[in-house]
Amino acid sequence: MLRTLAIRDFVIVDSLELEFSAGFTVLTGETGAGKSILIDALSLALGGRGDASMVRELASKADISAEFSCNEACTNWLAVNDFATSDDQLILRRVIDNAGRSKAYINGITATAGQVRELAELLVDIHGQHAHQALLKSEAQRVLLDLQGGLQEQVVQVADLYRAWRAIRQQREEFEQNAKNILQERERLEWQVAELSKLQVKAGEWETVSQEHSRLAHAASLLEGAQEAATVISDSERPMLSQLSGLQQKLSKLLAYDEALKPVVDALDSARINLQESAYALNDYLAKVELDPARLREVETRVETLHSTARRFHVAPEALPEEFAQLSQQLQQLAGVSNMDALKAQEAQAEANYLKVAKKLSQARKTVAHDLSIAVTAAMQDLSMSGGAFAIALPACEPSSHGVEQVEFLVAGHAGVAPRPLAKVASGGELARISLAISVITSCATATPTLIFDEVDSGIGGGVAEVVGRLLKRLGQDRQVLCVTHLPQVASQANQHFQVSKRSDAGKTLSHIERLDNKQRVEEIARMLGGIEITATTRKHARELLAS
Repeated sequence: MLRTLAIRDFVIVDSLELEFSAGFTVLTGETGAGKSILIDALSLALGGRGDASMVRELASKADISAEFSCNEACTNWLAVNDFATSDDQLILRRVIDNAGRSKAYINGITATAGQVRELAELLVDIHGQHAHQALLKSEAQRVLLDLQGGLQEQVVQVADLYRAWRAIRQQREEFEQNAKNILQERERLEWQVAELSKLQVKAGEWETVSQEHSRLAHAASLLEGAQEAATVISDSERPMLSQLSGLQQKLSKLLAYDEALKPVVDALDSARINLQESAYALNDYLAKVELDPARLREVETRVETLHSTARRFHVAPEALPEEFAQLSQQLQQLAGVSNMDALKAQEAQAEANYLKVAKKLSQARKTVAHDLSIAVTAAMQDLSMSGGAFAIALPACEPSSHGVEQVEFLVAGHAGVAPRPLAKVASGGELARISLAISVITSCATATPTLIFDEVDSGIGGGVAEVVGRLLKRLGQDRQVLCVTHLPQVASQANQHFQVSKRSDAGKTLSHIERLDNKQRVEEIARMLGGIEITATTRKHARELLAS
């Protein structure tokens, strides 16, 4: 429920704060006083579009805050989306500066406009003053019917299955148009994959075989160099190892005379050990390395094969395994889409999946359409359309993302007249009444705690207006209802009444609003009944309306 609305520097509002209660609340006032501006401000706090023109002249920014009490759905949303809440309090705030920059907040935490709009759907449902014009559009009629029946989940599922079916059908059509090119591409890929498959190249093989080739190609030089090093170290007439050992022993004897030689002796001992290890390693190496012309020829052949294949495929030799994997994947994908029989089978299955769910949606729509038609027809009798009837036709159409039928609202203004499309037969007044009936009936089917009607009663008057007031008051028994109205018959039914007026202050026109007490309500209802000049008769009539 909406508790308070605080507005600062918005259009012609400088500063105001309103407190709202449960039940049925009306806002009245002269045309242009700013009644709908309040609804616009609330819409902005709920994530609506805003621009610099909304900032009051000479002000730096517009600031709107709306405080709500949370229902269970709202509390769950706040928890899931990490927005803190204190008890059941929720504050939505929107700030727009005079450059058009906008910021939104949920409980003081910065939020995106999308997040605010998503949350707002759980809080408020606004029926604008041009809602009856939207009813003339087939799309709006379909959306309203689906919302009334709670069919959104089925609608999304139908749309997803339709897109999947369309994608496979498009794939099949493209294949039929480009079959020759696809087959040629598949033959090319098959040849390339076969060539690389025969090669059986493995990841890292190029580096391994290159190193082995280098070693085998220089085996003689390696043997000669290793043998020469081993001889110099340990097998020559004056081997380095013997000379180093002699020096180390000689200096060790001199340590008795000067300990300063100790680091030198230790270093020579370490060098002797390392040199001995080198000799052992060289001998091991010489025992393993041998000239192998046959293996050399084998490795040279493999190197040449890999190199020539890489050249043909325009890749580096080390990239051949990756190239093989990519070409194999492309061939597999192309094989899947180039199998006409398989594609046709997939298309038929996708169509069957779509039609199965679409027919379930059609059946659900028939049930909702039947119930809604009865309810709106009954409401029309109370709205001075006696004998009139409302019906919802669901003519079959080509399969689409919305299903396999269209949704068309039909109306018969009088008894004995066949229902015809709403857009063709309803007058402005009839359309307004039917729209209002639908708005009230569909609102009863939702769990939204706050409903706002912005001059949706335009085009009606007299006894019908009184019926409309009773409808809105009855709706306000279960939830909070706010209504901007110019009809005294509607305003008199309210539990809470605000009057909006314009005042001039230092050459500036500002909107002012105040909550009316019983005496003030009589004056306002009388003004709405009688215009500029209020007489005792109009006041009496106003009291009668309020008393009723």
